[in-house]
Amino acid sequence: MVLKYPRPKLLTRRTPMKKLKKLKSSKEKSLSSDETHKEIQADLKDNIEILKELFQDCTDVVFRPLIAGNVHAYLLFVDGFVDTKAIELHGLKQLIEENEVNRITADFLTERVISISSVSETIKLDDVVKNVLKANTVLLVDGLTKAIIFDAKGGERRGVSEPTTESAVRGPREGFTEILRVNTALVRHKIRSNRLKILSKDVGEETQTNLAILYVEGLAPPELVEEVLSRVERIKIDGILESGYIEEFIEDSAWSMFPQIQNTERPDTVAANLLEGRIAIIVDGTPFVLILPATFWQFFQSSEDYYDRFHIFIFLRLLRISFVFIAITLPGIYVAVTTYHQEMIPTSLLLSIAASREAIPFPMFVEALIMELAFEALREAGIRLPQIVGQAVGILGALVIGQAAVEAGIVSAPTVIMIALTGIASFTIPRYNMSISVRMLRFPLMILGGMFGLFGVVLGFLIILTHLCKLRSFGIPYFWPIAPMSFKALKDTLIRVPWWAMNERPNQLVKEDVIRQADHLMPSPPKAGEEGSPS
Repeated sequence: MVLKYPRPKLLTRRTPMKKLKKLKSSKEKSLSSDETHKEIQADLKDNIEILKELFQDCTDVVFRPLIAGNVHAYLLFVDGFVDTKAIELHGLKQLIEENEVNRITADFLTERVISISSVSETIKLDDVVKNVLKANTVLLVDGLTKAIIFDAKGGERRGVSEPTTESAVRGPREGFTEILRVNTALVRHKIRSNRLKILSKDVGEETQTNLAILYVEGLAPPELVEEVLSRVERIKIDGILESGYIEEFIEDSAWSMFPQIQNTERPDTVAANLLEGRIAIIVDGTPFVLILPATFWQFFQSSEDYYDRFHIFIFLRLLRISFVFIAITLPGIYVAVTTYHQEMIPTSLLLSIAASREAIPFPMFVEALIMELAFEALREAGIRLPQIVGQAVGILGALVIGQAAVEAGIVSAPTVIMIALTGIASFTIPRYNMSISVRMLRFPLMILGGMFGLFGVVLGFLIILTHLCKLRSFGIPYFWPIAPMSFKALKDTLIRVPWWAMNERPNQLVKEDVIRQADHLMPSPPKAGEEGSPS
């Protein structure tokens, strides 16, 4: 016999709002209710009743009853957020063993019972709720109008490991994690100075995400610090789950294709930028830290540039800048030249291209567009698939599809070579967000090249260049130090001069403590008769 169950009534867009309201429990209360603004009462039962109503159906919130002599108490914490062994060793054991009832006071608990370093008090129930949800542990004692808050964070979290998006041959192997205080400690380990300031803010009405704003006092301009704080405080949203939320809210030009705030997983990169007068924003729950303000040239610099011989990275930086120009303009120039300006191509090369395109049914623009879209699809598939499978798809897919497309007569071999060279050029950019922007911009230039020839490509490139010169990041010109020109700052822009030659910090940011090293560090050739001089 087959049992038939009645079909459940589903909520649809046609369900009246009155029925939706009836579905809510009459006991349900929000954190914004008047109950949370009450002060803690001396009667423990009243406090626990209110808190249990606020945490109704929150099965991960633990209410642990305790008895110390004749005094009753409760421990509140979120299971999985705290280290239960630390609670037992540094608070629970001492409290249970305490038999002197008349000595159970707030001062006695904070000074004698709880041996964890971070301890505070509160008289508000909403502070109790917020601290429990921020992975703190709260102790409520019968007869006390104060709650004891102490830090016993723990649980299973990812440890410090090597960054995956910013690999380097030489340099530190540690990267940020999803835990805010671990990340601030990694930066503090690099800059052991009392001038390093860390300000905390909570953003998100529901998530109450904690973020830290880091800067070095005396290096970061005070007006820049005030502007960053002002923009962060203006954010009103239900939740912040990643630093990308903050980035979109505080950047100067939201409609620009170019990133105006740098993100990084490396503590050494953050420390280096803080020492140049910039500000860092660390968001709890993500390993990506924001650095601001940012300039265009900053996205083509790698942390490894400063750890090895400067001769090597002078060449590599010039190579990156050259390949950025190739990644943006090569598809547009190729389409424009082969479509409108064949006289610019050498005769032998022109004959080779014409022979390869003899059986191709598509115009040059359509052919290049098909291959560009296929390349981007393969790149995206390689990222989204598991790592081992993704690498195989990215490499084999490009080879197989490219070879099959040429043999089938859909695209020509020169077009495949051009698309491959463009893709390789875009991969030389150290920062992923800038690499994405560059890859996106080659499509409008390719369209302009297909419509107007080289005139369209040049026009589009001039529009991009004009936009870069107009763009600003927290008041700093985006194309600085090229526009406006600053010869001193060019030492660490297109090239990287030796460390002993970079004795000043960027003058666009730092106004007071400009000198970063002593003058005598610049090497000089040994004098005659000294060790190392030629005989």
